[in-house]
Amino acid sequence: MSGWPNLFELLVLPEVSTPVGLIGAPLAAGSVTPGRCDLAPSLLRQTLRRIGRYDIETGRELSTRIADRGDVEIEDLTIEQATGPIRDAVQASTAVHSLTLLVGGNNAVTRPGVLGLGMPLEEVGLITLDAHFDMRETDRGLGNGNPVRALIEDGLPGANIAQVGLAAFANSQKMHRDAVEAGNHVITIGEIRLNGIERSIERALNHVAHCEAIVVDCDIDVIDRSQFPAAPGARPGGMSSAEFFRAARQLAAEPRVRVIDLTEWDPPLDTTDLSALTAARWVAECLAGFEMRAS
Repeated sequence: MSGWPNLFELLVLPEVSTPVGLIGAPLAAGSVTPGRCDLAPSLLRQTLRRIGRYDIETGRELSTRIADRGDVEIEDLTIEQATGPIRDAVQASTAVHSLTLLVGGNNAVTRPGVLGLGMPLEEVGLITLDAHFDMRETDRGLGNGNPVRALIEDGLPGANIAQVGLAAFANSQKMHRDAVEAGNHVITIGEIRLNGIERSIERALNHVAHCEAIVVDCDIDVIDRSQFPAAPGARPGGMSSAEFFRAARQLAAEPRVRVIDLTEWDPPLDTTDLSALTAARWVAECLAGFEMRAS
């Protein structure tokens, strides 16, 4: 639309020098609830045309270009088979970009996103915005319900993990106990209601203050299902979309955050455009936070 700058205009070829990169990881294999999360990266790019660049709250217009590095070729691959290609794509992106946006796909993309930093796991922090612990057992293989446990088994210390937005009646007692025993910092949705989202994110960042680099996992099912119907794991009583946007911006403003992923968006579950617009707004919030780093 003429005279109305939008986010899609900021997408550029991967050869262009810019501090922000975008990778699609259309992974659907291994989902607890089978669906079409693989459709999310393409729809997100299309929907960016409907998201403006001017933030009336701050009086600033987004200007940072985003190098679109395309989708990782993982069609018909298992999670185990897709891990290497996603890891390598993230590693190539983080080598040239200060911030990489990794668009899933299901939550299994988080593990290769962390591994893609190519750093000792003792130096890496993980902050999850998620209704779930993602601590299912791994004895039957990798899935979208166990990337956090898999990373702990890889050697990621619980002292490097903060989990924000855990929902009541959506997790098992064993998962909770295992997370706490590992040293994960747990912040429930009830605590967010009590203390506010900004304070909750501060607590998460404080927990990983010793880490050299941070990966943020934005599992979209942390949002209340009424505000994001296309997340199969979302439930009533979750985080508001406004809280989610504020959290994404606050986290993206942290210079040590190198990768932020968006996972568990299953577009066919929402016959309206609500979920697509919410997911695309996530890009704007991440970019707004990133531009705060230099302000």
